[in-house]
Amino acid sequence: MPSDPHEQPRPDRVDMVDLFAGPGGLDVAARWLGLSVHGFEWDRNACATRSAAGLNYRPHDVRDFGPDTAPNAWILAGGPPCQTFTVAGSGAGRKALDEVVSYVVRMGHGEDVSADLETLKDERTGLVLEPLRWALAANRRREPYRVIVLEQVPAVLPIWQEMGAILEKIGYRVRCGVLRTEQFGVPQTRRRAILIASLEGERELPVPTHRPYRKGVERTAGDSDLLPWETMGAALNRGYDFHVISNYGTGGDPKLRGRRHSREPSATITGKVSRNKIVDGTGLDTPRFSLPEAGRLQTFPLDYPWSGNDIAQQIGNAIPPVLALHVLSAALGKQVSHEDARKVVDRPWIDTRDFPPLDHFARTGQLFV
Repeated sequence: MPSDPHEQPRPDRVDMVDLFAGPGGLDVAARWLGLSVHGFEWDRNACATRSAAGLNYRPHDVRDFGPDTAPNAWILAGGPPCQTFTVAGSGAGRKALDEVVSYVVRMGHGEDVSADLETLKDERTGLVLEPLRWALAANRRREPYRVIVLEQVPAVLPIWQEMGAILEKIGYRVRCGVLRTEQFGVPQTRRRAILIASLEGERELPVPTHRPYRKGVERTAGDSDLLPWETMGAALNRGYDFHVISNYGTGGDPKLRGRRHSREPSATITGKVSRNKIVDGTGLDTPRFSLPEAGRLQTFPLDYPWSGNDIAQQIGNAIPPVLALHVLSAALGKQVSHEDARKVVDRPWIDTRDFPPLDHFARTGQLFV
């Protein structure tokens, strides 16, 4: 592909390389922390949003690159495509889970499994191994990434755990687990399998700032040291109460539609978010979620410049930036307050160029001077 004269040249060095960068979930969090990022993303629609947001946007396939051909960086991050592993997807990845785990083991022994990946039913399944390929290649060239952060749907946790065992053998301190987004101030229930690895000392997964959501349980119930979970109503500020009636049926029954009140977190935002019906307190239809509103429920800034086609899918595929903010911070040995997280979400996106450099955050643990 010829180079795009409108995009800035690829830098020689950045703080973070983001594999499968999408429209910018991890990039947004990194920008909030004052980190420079180079993202690899092949989808042209996501690249259109990246362009509008001031992120690098030339389409790339991570399989064509590695540490030798990417900008030098000290953080490796990524969220491989989840469609074959998620419950709502094809299921090809979940069916091949044991096979993929065996490939991880072989890669740890120095084997090239690229030919085996071609036999997988869906090629997207094998992309989950790309971060390990990059990490091992960087280690072989004696320029290892000092920090690694990976995220995926919960079904991928066994793969992260096996990768973690391999990373520990080459000197990393590793933590894996499943985090709930509403426990980090995201007005949405969503679960993500997280891996953080560091060469710079022991690290822990981020500590929740909010209580877990339970259907029928009051926000104020539970651990008094944690904040109540965030609500759709507060995030969107529509000015009236509403109910969201899900496009999906509960337990596989299409007649049993999930239902959430605006005083609750949203259900998981997916690429089908526009199909969810919204009614007011009297049962009358009200406007469905706009794309900016769907992005805000994912904790993107309300003015984030979504562009290209399939925007709902872009939004649904992204990691919520506030969750990414907490995870990246934990990987750096810091904890972000909910107050700072709210401030960055509520700021206009363009203002992120005014954020303090990372050394301020490293010294103080605060996002603001």
